[in-house]
Amino acid sequence: MNRRPFALYTAMLVGYAFLYIPIFSVIVYSFNASRVSTVWGGFSLRWYAELASNQQLLDAVQRSFLIAAITATAAVALGTASGLALSRFGRFPGRGLLSLMNSAPMVMPDVMIGLSSLLLFVTLQQAFDWPDRGMTTITLAHITLTACYVTVVVRSRMTSMDESLEEAAMDLGAKPWRVFFVITLPLIAPALLAGWLLAFTLSLDDLVIASFTSGPGSSTLPMVVYSKVKLGVTPEINALATIIVVAVAVGVSLAGIAMHRRRAD
Repeated sequence: MNRRPFALYTAMLVGYAFLYIPIFSVIVYSFNASRVSTVWGGFSLRWYAELASNQQLLDAVQRSFLIAAITATAAVALGTASGLALSRFGRFPGRGLLSLMNSAPMVMPDVMIGLSSLLLFVTLQQAFDWPDRGMTTITLAHITLTACYVTVVVRSRMTSMDESLEEAAMDLGAKPWRVFFVITLPLIAPALLAGWLLAFTLSLDDLVIASFTSGPGSSTLPMVVYSKVKLGVTPEINALATIIVVAVAVGVSLAGIAMHRRRAD
């Protein structure tokens, strides 16, 4: 009986080490003075200074975060509407089609979504002279991908929610829109936040779909990093990755502290 926890802890330690040692090595080598990422040449902050003057990377970071924020916000709006319809409106004409449309992007390969989005945008460009391939087309394609994930999160929360609260509010004379904003929306707010963060992460991390739908001067951060990796990873990429890892770690830590304090109260 005493050996099982030891074996379990050992397997857990090996698994976490396998996942996090590469990330830790990226952080360490971001302070490397050598231009070769895998050869230690002494401690230096040189590559952080180089990163601050690399306008291509900075523009890609700004563009990616802007696209991800717009995508997440639009995906939450569409996903909330879809989740509400699928969980509250019973059987209505087109329910099966809506459910299929929400499920398809999650199981369809990114290559297929990217190719189909490209063909759609090319057709629209030829017919209506809109949209030009760039941030707009990347954002639209990302919304198509991420809205279904938000729908799943919101729908699961709506399904498990007690409908008696909404029914009681309507029995007291509240209008449906007021019930939604005063009762339903606060109750599903954690699901909306989770869906927003999920959509933001999926958009920020996407490479395949963005490669199909981007245009000149609209490369996202994953596209720029991938193009540099083919020529060899530079310490500037390590510095950028370190900043992102630290920012994510701080955000997760603050969220954990806030949740712990809420449970304590």
